[in-house]
Amino acid sequence: MATATRPTASDSTDDYLARRTLRSGSAGWLLLAGLGVSYVISGDYSGWNFGLAQGGFGGLLIATVVIAGMYLAMVLGMAELSAALPAAGGGYTFARRALGPWGGFATGAAILIEYAIAPAAIATFIGGYVESLNLFGITDGWWVYLAVYALFIGIHLAGAGEALKVMCVITVIALVGLLIFAVFAWGRFDLGNLTDIPADPDALGSSSFLPFGTFGIWAAIPFAIWFFLAVEGVPLAAEEAREPEKNVPKGIIAAMLVLLVTGGLVLVLSTGALGAQALSTSDNPLVEALGSSGAAKVVNYIGLAGLVASFFSIVYAYSRQTFALSRAGYLPTSLSVTNSRKAPVLALIVPGIIGFGLSLTGEGAMLLNMAVFGAAVSYVLMMVSHIVLRVREPGMRRPYRTPGGMVTTGFALVVACIAVVATFLVDPVAAGWTLAAFCGFLLYFGLYSRHRLVASSPDEEFAVLARASEDLE
Repeated sequence: MATATRPTASDSTDDYLARRTLRSGSAGWLLLAGLGVSYVISGDYSGWNFGLAQGGFGGLLIATVVIAGMYLAMVLGMAELSAALPAAGGGYTFARRALGPWGGFATGAAILIEYAIAPAAIATFIGGYVESLNLFGITDGWWVYLAVYALFIGIHLAGAGEALKVMCVITVIALVGLLIFAVFAWGRFDLGNLTDIPADPDALGSSSFLPFGTFGIWAAIPFAIWFFLAVEGVPLAAEEAREPEKNVPKGIIAAMLVLLVTGGLVLVLSTGALGAQALSTSDNPLVEALGSSGAAKVVNYIGLAGLVASFFSIVYAYSRQTFALSRAGYLPTSLSVTNSRKAPVLALIVPGIIGFGLSLTGEGAMLLNMAVFGAAVSYVLMMVSHIVLRVREPGMRRPYRTPGGMVTTGFALVVACIAVVATFLVDPVAAGWTLAAFCGFLLYFGLYSRHRLVASSPDEEFAVLARASEDLE
């Protein structure tokens, strides 16, 4: 059984938390919505199109509709949880309350894997863009990977308010790029291009719409997730938001609605403009869909802004997840110490070093699948948490309640379980390595950190209050 302890005598409770405090009131719902969109927007510009090689347009379309439904249901569930339990741990905080220390740490570890690996994948895409644009004469991507990690970690060290504002500006630029793309792609749209991948006669249920049969739908799921991956990170900003009970739910739902529109437009228009077969292997799908037009050059440069926006924001996310786990003692407590601008220094730097090392592989598609595995595992645990809390704590204060309640999050749970399995269908080696890393985290917790939890941390106090409430009933 995990035990919670207090800081040592030389490190009093007040001093411990004072050195591990974020700047509150830095963001309203609009900045939070911008954060949610920025987490994801790089997925509109690159990565999703590899799903065409797995399922064709029909397979990826069906997978995207199912995954969009899952994310919408999950976001509605998380809106309730974030309003009830506003803390920097996000999904880990929810699972800690519902599933105990083991469930909380498992969820936090899965989220951390997702957020530590996703920037590495995005860094490889940024490197590809920089090389294709011939910026600064760079022909070797690792310089780009190093530059983006160093630059954007540096900006985050200046404080959350400054970082979120920069993030919002970059995100608006990226959205303008998608609007320009949509206008010009419509003029090149050809319905026949959607189904130009030849049907595999050996695949069960294959057709021009489903060239790889029904199995292709399942195999396309990890790539459909790329349209929405990381939007669930908005609650990680809860401790830095104004009136988090109101603004976090409003921000995450607004972000999801924007992403539903952008994902649908990109999938249909880019495939119809270039063709599913050509797009399935493209490293720069939106630009290639516009051909050699002037609009293509504009979108190419703005696409770089989209990738930067997601990279920048997910660095924020991994730092807050690391901060929360460290502050509660699940990870080494030195990782949660903040600087004079209330930014968690080592929580920004250490995962950044690990991500930079992963980016040197240059395997963006592989890293993408690894990030999706971590995400899908966390989705399963977070939706279980919502259902458990609805059953076990029906009287818990919930400023926002999920429409449909447990039916909504139950649907998200089922699809998330399917998504976990789907990652092994696409790249079993990548999924296997990620599973090994996840098990390594659990081993660390079981053998070491579960005996060193900090009782005074917000997430542990949520659990203490819950137990006290149960004892009074």
